[in-house]
Amino acid sequence: MSKSFRFIHPASIKPIVKTILISTLFLVRWTLVVHYRIHIHIKFNKNVKSELVENRIIVWNIEDSKKLFTEGYYGKPIGMPKPKIEEIDVPLILDLIEGLYLLENKKITITKLKEKLNIEQMTEICKKEIHGFEKKYIVYKNFRDKGYIINPGIKFGCDFAVYEKGPGIDHAPFLIQVYNRNESITSTGIVLAGRLATTVRKQFILAIPKGKDKVDFLALDWWKA
Repeated sequence: MSKSFRFIHPASIKPIVKTILISTLFLVRWTLVVHYRIHIHIKFNKNVKSELVENRIIVWNIEDSKKLFTEGYYGKPIGMPKPKIEEIDVPLILDLIEGLYLLENKKITITKLKEKLNIEQMTEICKKEIHGFEKKYIVYKNFRDKGYIINPGIKFGCDFAVYEKGPGIDHAPFLIQVYNRNESITSTGIVLAGRLATTVRKQFILAIPKGKDKVDFLALDWWKA
């Protein structure tokens, strides 16, 4: 992965890291991720039709499902935990954040009770359904715009898991947790997050949005003291 890091002292990030302590077993090193390489671009030639059902978006057409999954690993084929593209023969489920991103990029249309939803309506639905939606969406969009594959990270206990190539091709090397700039983090929370990421051989990154479209990334590296 091509990325650049700039070392920053914890004292320069306030108050988010002011409670960080060095444990007896591990040393926490903070770095700011400032650059990513682009891997994948959206290539769809037509709007894919989808339907909002409760808090999920469903693409019923099988060919459209294959197209979305193939050209960006969007969504999950229903009932296929480890899908292979050539085997997809079921509808695709998108989460709300994925759906809004694709809607904003004019790659899908979303209907609810046979009426099309616009970006403003979809945004309001996301705000009601997703805690901290605005910050999470900024982070999601930041990664997607740079060509990364970003999926919900609930099974890892974080907000997002980020892939360089895609699920089934490589393992997600990064676990992302979104924080507000004025939010404090306990030293215990940092140690737990870092230990979890180390256990599954991933890097834990704090994503801290600033403004409407920029994000600071703080990466945790662990080694024995």
